[in-house]
Amino acid sequence: MLFILLLILIISSLSHGQSHAGKFAVIAYYHGGLTEIDNYPVGKLTHVIYSFLHLKGNRMVVDNSVDSLTILHLVALKQRNPNLKIILSLGGWGGCETCPIVFANAQGREEFAASVMGLFVHYGVDGLDLDWEYPALESVPGYPYSPGDRQNFTSLVETLRKTVGVKYELSFAAGGFRDFFINSIEWAKVMPLLNYVNLMTYDYVNGYSQRTGHHTLLFSTPEQPESADFAVHFLDSLGVPRNKMVIGAAFYARILSNVKDINHGLYQAGTFFAYVNYKDFDNYFSDNSGFEFYWDSTAQAPYGYNIEKQLFATFDNTESITLKTRYALQNGLGGIMFWALTGDKTENGLLDAINKAKHKK
Repeated sequence: MLFILLLILIISSLSHGQSHAGKFAVIAYYHGGLTEIDNYPVGKLTHVIYSFLHLKGNRMVVDNSVDSLTILHLVALKQRNPNLKIILSLGGWGGCETCPIVFANAQGREEFAASVMGLFVHYGVDGLDLDWEYPALESVPGYPYSPGDRQNFTSLVETLRKTVGVKYELSFAAGGFRDFFINSIEWAKVMPLLNYVNLMTYDYVNGYSQRTGHHTLLFSTPEQPESADFAVHFLDSLGVPRNKMVIGAAFYARILSNVKDINHGLYQAGTFFAYVNYKDFDNYFSDNSGFEFYWDSTAQAPYGYNIEKQLFATFDNTESITLKTRYALQNGLGGIMFWALTGDKTENGLLDAINKAKHKK
């Protein structure tokens, strides 16, 4: 009975916007060194998600002293940006191998939640982002998964919220595709207990893809039915509050090779070739690089093709980032997030484009 009353209190608090306060979130995943973040305009962020921590047995641990010092440095940023939230993230691609096993039983979930609360108190951070890729789905080859992961994820969120109370934020990184929406999450049960769902509306073309396309498109096309807009409307149909949805942007390009010169390389066979951070675009895509650039007005996404080297590039740029930010604002979403801050330019970067779009009247 006490647990039920606590859940009612939590749901009531979150439902009345205690965690949002009418604020549009700009969330950066940070996967960098001790002081690298000092090069970036953190005053334009509402959240920094430190990525990633991992499981050791049933507990979430800080892996080494460098991680520990980096977290402390991030928390110190709050001295000049008091509204900044510092969030710890568990997992990441390939970083949650034992999650299905640990979270399949009450003892594992309770020990994990207790360790999370301990880290919150020790470091003075503001919450946890779960990046389990993906409950109940085959993802990393050879990693365990089962249909029961879906219910176990619900139990995990319930245990976490019971343990940490309403003071701390809880969110999770969600795949932006139909199979995830249907099979991985019990949305009606978990979203009342969470502050945000961070939709990874990127990597629709990824390291396993054998065909080109947009890896981070705003709107669906006949060839690519999944997109940021698709994700928003699908979750809308499941009753997920829009002010808890956060769409994702990519501060990097994916390059595919052996792509024939048909339709400027778009929607052709290809093989993953390279990952290029936005801060390196000026060099990689220089005027003498051989790339020509195009705009897909349906997807609202840019792409490039190198006819000589048969390379295809898919990415976000200032125009697509601006449109995504405006879309999130106009549709009452909770915010926009991106992977990853250290991929950006330190001046006149994609974060600056988000900030300009956010504040444009």
